[in-house]
Amino acid sequence: MPDTLDTHALLDTLESALRDEIARRQLSDPVMIGIHSGGAWIAERLHPRLNIREPLGRLNISFYRDDFSAIGMHPRVQPSQLPFRVEGRNILLIDDVFFTGRTIRAALNEIFDYGRPAQVVLGVLIERDGRQIPLRPDCVGGTLKLSPGQCIKLTGPDPLSLSIHSV
Repeated sequence: MPDTLDTHALLDTLESALRDEIARRQLSDPVMIGIHSGGAWIAERLHPRLNIREPLGRLNISFYRDDFSAIGMHPRVQPSQLPFRVEGRNILLIDDVFFTGRTIRAALNEIFDYGRPAQVVLGVLIERDGRQIPLRPDCVGGTLKLSPGQCIKLTGPDPLSLSIHSV
């Protein structure tokens, strides 16, 4: 039986951390991008709570993954949707779980193909152990250290639920 985490409390903590970071960096008029699919679900919740003026962006990093040749392409890959200018903007990049850092590296590569943002603030619902690339989130809802053979699964979008599973 999987252990269920308090997704609402994690969202509240992440929202508070993002508010603090926006104030600390004095970011004006940031835009928000959620990474498909779990990060987009989290961003859908945070976007109105943070009163982001522009529409939510959604990033599908499938073509930017460094394991593309090993995992292949899902037959229904949707394109990214960035309904705003990226060049010179302050971006709040949102994902569900920060694990190795490879997803974020791919997301940054795609964002920079659209233009050079002024800043990128990375917010994640959960940061877990296992980093492989020298990246780290700016804002975190919670942190976990998992045993070998455990993984985190986000289901959603409604209801949004986060659980730990043994594989």
